[in-house]
Amino acid sequence: MAVSFISPPCSTVIKAWWHAQHQRDDPDATSILCLADGGGSNSCRQPVFKESLQHLSNAINLPIRMAHYPPYTSKWNPVEHRVFPHITRSMAGIVLVSVELVKTLVKQATTTTGLKVFARVTKKVYETGKAIASDFHEWANIKADEKLAQWNYVISPVMQNGKLFRARS
Repeated sequence: MAVSFISPPCSTVIKAWWHAQHQRDDPDATSILCLADGGGSNSCRQPVFKESLQHLSNAINLPIRMAHYPPYTSKWNPVEHRVFPHITRSMAGIVLVSVELVKTLVKQATTTTGLKVFARVTKKVYETGKAIASDFHEWANIKADEKLAQWNYVISPVMQNGKLFRARS
């Protein structure tokens, strides 16, 4: 959750989740699958978004498979159907007076089948109008899938001279 009116980049959220939760829960993970809406700042058409994911892939040394929902289809996102009802239930009848209270209630959203919700508050103000590095397309390691290539792709770590490439972030 962010307190600024600009949402944090998806890569920032994935990185926080990876370091706080998933790396510990699944240390043998060989990749990350991320389902995302097709619009906004996390759109499949946003080079800034892809550059931030490339930096994340390099940082954690794992491929990130992106599957964007086509325009107007995000209502079929399973996360919305599986998570949001439980978050809504945990907030029922409560006056939301602070971000910390919202965070606490979101983290309380659990089910008997094992759903646990990760929540974190960031006070960082995210900038708009950010541009990609001029050479990003030269060094990026992004491979489109054969099917629905405009919405599905894998961003893999970039190696240079046998070491992970650390470009400007």
